[in-house]
Amino acid sequence: MAQSLADLTSAGVQRILRFFPESSQAEREELRATARRLLDTHGEKVLTPLRPVERVLWYLASEGRAEDLVEVVRGQRRDPGVFLVAGARRPRLVLPGLRSLALPDRIAALERRDLPVTAQLTSVEWRGDDLVWGGYAFVANLPRPSGRMIGRFAVLEHADTGERIKLRLRRTKNEEATAASGQALHCYDRTGFEVVVPARRLRELAGRGAGQWFLSVGIPGPGGAYETRVRQREVGTAGHNQVRHLADGSRLVVGFTKDAVGITVQQPPVEVESCTVVDGELVLVARVRSGHKAPTTVSVVEGDTRLDSPLTALSAPSGSADDAFRRYRAVFSLDRLTADDPPGIKTRQFKVTFRGDEGRGQAAHLAEGFTTGRHRFAAGRELAVHRDGPGRLVLATRAVRAVVDAMTATDAGELVLTGAYPREEAAGKKVILRHGTRFEEKELPVEMADGRFTVRIDPEAAPQVHGPALPLCPGRWYLFFRDVDAWDKSEDVPVTLRPEQVGELPLRFNGPQGVGGPPRAFTVDRRNFDRIFIEPERLLAPDEHGTYRQRILREAHFHKQRKLPLRDAVLYLSFGGKQFSDSPRFVYDELVRRGVAVEHIWTQDEGLPEMPAEARVVGWGSRAWYEALARSRYVVVNTPVGDWFVTRPGQKVVQTWHGTPLKKVGKDLLGSPQSSPAYIAGLPHSYRQFDFVVSPNAHTTEIMRRAYSIEGEMLESGYPRNDIFHAADRDIRAARVREQLGLPEGKKVVLYAPTWREDQRHASKLYKLDLRIDLAAAQAELGHDHVLLFRKHSSVHGNVPGAGQGFVWDVTRYPDIADLYLVADVLITDYSSALFDFAHSDKPMLFFTYDLEHYRDTLRGLYFDFTTRAPGPLLETSEELVKALRGLDAVEAEYRDKYTRFKKDFCEPRDGQATARVVDRMLADGPHAPASTGG
Repeated sequence: MAQSLADLTSAGVQRILRFFPESSQAEREELRATARRLLDTHGEKVLTPLRPVERVLWYLASEGRAEDLVEVVRGQRRDPGVFLVAGARRPRLVLPGLRSLALPDRIAALERRDLPVTAQLTSVEWRGDDLVWGGYAFVANLPRPSGRMIGRFAVLEHADTGERIKLRLRRTKNEEATAASGQALHCYDRTGFEVVVPARRLRELAGRGAGQWFLSVGIPGPGGAYETRVRQREVGTAGHNQVRHLADGSRLVVGFTKDAVGITVQQPPVEVESCTVVDGELVLVARVRSGHKAPTTVSVVEGDTRLDSPLTALSAPSGSADDAFRRYRAVFSLDRLTADDPPGIKTRQFKVTFRGDEGRGQAAHLAEGFTTGRHRFAAGRELAVHRDGPGRLVLATRAVRAVVDAMTATDAGELVLTGAYPREEAAGKKVILRHGTRFEEKELPVEMADGRFTVRIDPEAAPQVHGPALPLCPGRWYLFFRDVDAWDKSEDVPVTLRPEQVGELPLRFNGPQGVGGPPRAFTVDRRNFDRIFIEPERLLAPDEHGTYRQRILREAHFHKQRKLPLRDAVLYLSFGGKQFSDSPRFVYDELVRRGVAVEHIWTQDEGLPEMPAEARVVGWGSRAWYEALARSRYVVVNTPVGDWFVTRPGQKVVQTWHGTPLKKVGKDLLGSPQSSPAYIAGLPHSYRQFDFVVSPNAHTTEIMRRAYSIEGEMLESGYPRNDIFHAADRDIRAARVREQLGLPEGKKVVLYAPTWREDQRHASKLYKLDLRIDLAAAQAELGHDHVLLFRKHSSVHGNVPGAGQGFVWDVTRYPDIADLYLVADVLITDYSSALFDFAHSDKPMLFFTYDLEHYRDTLRGLYFDFTTRAPGPLLETSEELVKALRGLDAVEAEYRDKYTRFKKDFCEPRDGQATARVVDRMLADGPHAPASTGG
């Protein structure tokens, strides 16, 4: 191995260090030798650039202190980079739970660079003429360096001269600070601040002349004050510039430069008073302050295009008493300005500047009271006379936009947005509400009349393209207009806010009254100056939100609740609260059918899936959820609960699991890119949480017992979810599902349900939709007698092209895929366990395995030779897939014997009694035990 600093970040060595508690003796020796040689070669100065805990890790590795290193690594897994600080003048690192860990001063000593300061702006508001900044600021790992205000300060510092002006800082409570820190050890709630800049001070700044002043805050810490500039946010008042005009003609831009918060004082000699389109010409009127020389030219520039117009003097209106300004006019040909206009929805933005005889440019600042406007110059295209945050003129050619100019919230909790959208542009369009990261879409009704539109949004019952109306889940929801026959979102036109209305945001309102609880709060706000969005409040309360408070709930509230008597209740958790579905749903239905005297409590995550009206619903991670988990006599889950969870005496916890393994899982992933030795080492504990684990077949029993280190009981009952294929009322259910989805009669229903790809991720680390089917070609070939139900995996985020056009139906948000199996005539999948479930139907399957070699040999690995045992053809191209759908009779005949063998291997038992067996076993030996057990 190379003996250099690069070894500290090399993949092999870092992996050994990351998984040191699970490493072999040989790996530990390799790490120790590497670390020792590195320090011997370069000296301990090589550790200096590292973060404090990393220094400790490498020091312990070099000393061969394996037991200490194991404890430190485990602690950092729970809370990376977090530590305690001891010493008011000479700070030292102390690791939580390891106070007696012996470390030399050169390793444990903390320098200022080891204690970075976070200073985040959260709000900007005006109280009369006073400017008020709100936010939070803390030194990392020092949540409360001082219980008093002494030592805390705020200053404005001039960018050029360094002159400093002290401001009043008041400490506030800001729970967002703790949640945003992302760590579980420290509470930063008391690090909030409010800084007031009184009107008097603002006038003083203006009196000092043009310049830029940055806001900094200082916090007391070891060895003195820790000072840093305050940073902006991405959205809202703390993310956008604001312009304030003073009586002396100065402009104050309260805003941001290079992410830093500050005030820019401007005293522009020339300002744009108006900019309008008249008779095919863009006419700009500027005013020049008396005593200043007027510019000679106005330049409009975009890329290599530059248009110039001379400024010509205008005579003062008769009887005008305004001697403070002289006015000038510039004129541009609209045809020339729009000559190279791009097609479609592209935007072409022009920079406008004033120029004098010497050629120097001045920004085109807008006068107070300037009015923006729009001019339609071609079909679907407009010239926008716009402004930016700092109050400068912006010209842009763009797609004609729907612009909101009025926002109201009704007493019933409905949001009403109205605005202007020319009749000729609005014809044939619909309104889409799209989530900013999930890409989930709602199709909203819209009223159009006389070039105006009105959109009414019930945030607790927003309609989907296919499926039931559902509440808006937390996150930002953006509005778009889309052609009703558009194939995808590529030509969507964003809905924006009229610039004159930006000061009305944020708009906060309460939604409709909730069932069993208070109404949720919602906020209308903006991003990128005028892009409005709707954001529901998070489901968790302030004392439940964030890593720190989740730890407190687990360690205090949950354990307190465990000491209280068990309640006759069943808590259900399906896919972490993402769905009312799968085997937990069928257990619920069976308990309801039997009339078992228990309360039913369903877990719901922030995706807000549809839940049964008869059950009590609790938010995942809420105080009520921890109480239900601690006190419910029965808990039914299909995924792990958490390493911290331990079943209490008298409680039955049933793990129904959720698939038959084709792709490798658990310990069998060791050696693959997806393996985590830490996760694998924790499997025995994870599965000790459960009284028994449900298995659908002998194949799964063998693999899960080995791969998940299951030591306890496995009930090979079959999956409750697959009883639906054998239910006497399955045809009635299927008819109900068809009606709910509005499926056309007489068309063959194709269900496409692929799994996710671990190596396909968005920048946000959410899984991408890896779409390889040519849906347009498939619609052209199959659309007249087929419909395609597209079911994305719950972990995949992306738009489904063609959804809503009659062939493709996005059914991702439909509550339970089991219902979709009933209406499907054929299943298309890949390596998803859906194939094992659907085999119970005896209906044909096609396997779109375009990446079989990569998935099998590199990405995940498979348990058996899929090429020889698959109960249907393995297809590599979209064309092959469409051809197979056209020839299903031949496919069924060719694969009949394989299908029969596949069912024998993977679908036994399949008598429709799996749910009864699971419920009987769950209730056995308890207060709700049935009189006799089923077989």
